[in-house]
Amino acid sequence: MLYIGVLQFTLEIPYAVSLKEKRSAIKSLKDRLRRSFNVSITEFEDQDTATIATLGAVVAGSDTKHVNSSMDHLINELRDWRDGSLMDHQLEIISPK
Repeated sequence: MLYIGVLQFTLEIPYAVSLKEKRSAIKSLKDRLRRSFNVSITEFEDQDTATIATLGAVVAGSDTKHVNSSMDHLINELRDWRDGSLMDHQLEIISPK
C-alpha cells in the first residue's frame, strides 16, 4: 500500500526586506530539504509577502512508520532553520482505506 504524508507549514523570514531575498532563502531551503528527505516541496501561499512563506511538502512510502519518521525529521529541520522560524505546521498521513 502507498501512504502519503502531507505537511503544510508557515515560515517567518524576518530579515527579508524584498521578495528577491525571500525567494533566495526559500530556494536554498527547498533544495536542501529535497536532497535530505526526498520530498516534493512548493510554496503555495503568501507569495507576495516578503517575510512570510507558506509551503507544502509531500512524502510517499510503503509504510506509515517511514512516512511519519520522514515528516518528523523534516519538522525538526524546519525548527532548526537558521534563516527563519517555523510559525505553524499541519501534518496529515493519507492511507488508502
